[in-house]
Amino acid sequence: MRPADRLCLSIVRETGCPYGAIASKSALSRETPMQSISRRSFVISAAAAGAAFGLDGPLEFIRPARAQTASNSFAKFKVGDWNVTTVYDGIWEKAHDPGFIKNASVDDTKAELRNAGMTDAFVPVPFTVTLVEKDGKIVMFDAGTGGQLSPKAGLLAKQNLKAAGIDADKISTIVVTHFHPDHIFGLMAKDTNAQIFPNAEIVVPAGEYKYWTDPALLTTLPAARQGLVKRVQATMPSWKNLKQVADGAEATAGIRALNTNGHTPGHTSYELASGSAKLIVTGDVTNIPALFMKHPGWHAAFDQDAALAEKSRKAVFSQAVSDGSTLTGYHWGMPGAGTIKKDGDGYALVPVTPA
Repeated sequence: MRPADRLCLSIVRETGCPYGAIASKSALSRETPMQSISRRSFVISAAAAGAAFGLDGPLEFIRPARAQTASNSFAKFKVGDWNVTTVYDGIWEKAHDPGFIKNASVDDTKAELRNAGMTDAFVPVPFTVTLVEKDGKIVMFDAGTGGQLSPKAGLLAKQNLKAAGIDADKISTIVVTHFHPDHIFGLMAKDTNAQIFPNAEIVVPAGEYKYWTDPALLTTLPAARQGLVKRVQATMPSWKNLKQVADGAEATAGIRALNTNGHTPGHTSYELASGSAKLIVTGDVTNIPALFMKHPGWHAAFDQDAALAEKSRKAVFSQAVSDGSTLTGYHWGMPGAGTIKKDGDGYALVPVTPA
């Protein structure tokens, strides 16, 4: 067993969630340099895109960078009056596993990775955090791994927020999509569980909070899967700066909660509007686009209710195609955002062009 696999297994045993983050030079070399995307990208014509992908317009591909530097650690773009920044936090080189996608084989997985120009030696699962700013108020969605899932993760807090010109102390609100470790461990210190952002308002989905803080939940899980539940229950209920948001309600000014349950019982995405422009922070509605956007009916082992997760995924993608919303995705890699095009029975991501 590779060291990365042993680390992943230990995370599963400790937290009950199979998320880790193992970075390497080969994986990082596939990330995109944000400050020079317009110079390093190329565009396939509408005709070629139609022939290759069944799309009705040009499709932009981003050339890989040579190394993970300040130029590819973040991306900045605008959606109406909202200033949006996506920040890279790390990557997990997930070993191939027949159980990873319940209704697709390892050979199917490798084929789609190759079709997307990605390595098929492993499944590259990146972590990317979205932040928005308007009228001087900074809102962050999820908080990254906190450097607690791998020595090579935690780049958000370690260096990339700063590289993006964002002062962590000035983040006023953190809006959470769900309670998996790679999304919330950045809220709490590794050894003490002390809050990392004690002065920020922490907004969590009411349904997600209810599920994870239910004392009876522990009695339904084997000991190996109780670690995450115990940590959530030891921290969040005592946080005075925590607020719950109901489906359809405002998480904070101008940001509305969207029910996208399935990945977890209370998984929630968030919609921001500015005039006719819309941004949807999808969280884990889908994992990496090459697999689960291309095949929205594929069921990842991470989805707690796979059928409901598929329903939520297809609903979000259908809406995005219809209204032209820009979407961000936590596991999409940099730039971590784009619009959606129909592609046969699935969908394809057209990445944003950062400013």
